[in-house]
Amino acid sequence: MKINFTKILLALLGIFFIGVGVAFNAATQLGNDPIAIIYDGVRNVLNLTGSQLGLVSNMVNFSLIALLFFIGRRYVNIGTLIYILPFGLFVNIGTLIYKTIFISNSSLIRIATGLIGTLLIYVGVSIFIAMDMGLDPFTGIVMVIRDKLNLDYKKVKIVFDVTLVIIGVLLGGKIGIITIFTALTAGPCIQWITGFINSRLLLLKWTKLSL
Repeated sequence: MKINFTKILLALLGIFFIGVGVAFNAATQLGNDPIAIIYDGVRNVLNLTGSQLGLVSNMVNFSLIALLFFIGRRYVNIGTLIYILPFGLFVNIGTLIYKTIFISNSSLIRIATGLIGTLLIYVGVSIFIAMDMGLDPFTGIVMVIRDKLNLDYKKVKIVFDVTLVIIGVLLGGKIGIITIFTALTAGPCIQWITGFINSRLLLLKWTKLSL
């Protein structure tokens, strides 16, 4: 695993996309993706406001990192720290962007914003995985389960996401159409986008070697 400045910048870009996507989905009130519904559920239990979602996400991520360190240490690397340190800030920035750009609260705007938010999350996670610098806490746990059960990533991801939704709802997190859509599509979409990015990175590498 080689780490350089370019990979760190791309990883940060991916994390930024994820943070903004989480904020967008939460702001639409159409439900949260399976990970954000956990954040929202914990926020509800702690009786915190929506503007404190970034703080809650940091609390959850740091807790999961501690767990992952014991059950799947090989998936914890410098990239994992790069992920959790700015994530809460990026969620807060995404909330500000949403309030600044999307003044209208019509159903059409909310649906469009939800699609944008979901796409940002998928692309962001895929970029981060492709940089091969370590994984975010949730993906790391999915990888551990995948390794233990020797199953395909997308199958484990779907079951894991459904489980997160159930837990999130029990905690009082907002469920809606975005929740169902992301729970069923995140695994296959992230796997495909990651493969696409990796193939382009490999092509770029071979092009440079040929010059």
